[in-house]
Amino acid sequence: MLKQALNILGISLFILLLASCQEQVEHTAPAISDKDSVPVMTTYGVNTLISDSGVIKYRIVTERWEINQSKNPSCWIFDKGVLLEQFDQTFHVNSYIQCDSAWHYDERKMWILRGRVRILTKDGLRFSSEQLYWDENNHQLWSNSYSRLVTPERTLEGNYFKSDERMTKYVVTNTKGSFERADIAGGESPADTMRSQPDSVKAKVRPQAIPRAKQTTIPLP
Repeated sequence: MLKQALNILGISLFILLLASCQEQVEHTAPAISDKDSVPVMTTYGVNTLISDSGVIKYRIVTERWEINQSKNPSCWIFDKGVLLEQFDQTFHVNSYIQCDSAWHYDERKMWILRGRVRILTKDGLRFSSEQLYWDENNHQLWSNSYSRLVTPERTLEGNYFKSDERMTKYVVTNTKGSFERADIAGGESPADTMRSQPDSVKAKVRPQAIPRAKQTTIPLP
């Protein structure tokens, strides 16, 4: 009996020894093959000033700023919104751009702004839309979404907007609101042309009044 027990114990130890010598399987995740998921830089809580020729002129504020050069094309991502401010010589904000999210393709020099896009220019023009494209190479802005412009003189609304990047010459189609043709064509409207003429010219084009006899009777119902 003792010999049989020792044989059983030996066989058990041998089986345990073989099990311990087997190659261990390591549980690992697959390698990341999509380089687009690896940004070069991700910064949180950005609030920085930018100088030009030694003078502070701009401020950028964003909750999250990601730079991804592995994408094709490379891209800066502001998926938590961004605010860009421009200062005047007395360090007061005279213009700004803000939106809920933005993508900047640095190689193509193209911006895509989306979600509550708001712009204020130094001339007092206010722009709002849900989407805006900015081509830095051609110095153009445009939007295929409903847009609203408010100037100190009038309000203009439309479903298509295109402008130079200074927003001094712009075109709006499918428009509604209060505006003059000079706002769209960039020229002087007929009304503005007449107002600039001397009184002698105005008198020639003013319609002549037709004399009528004074009515002294009460008209019948």
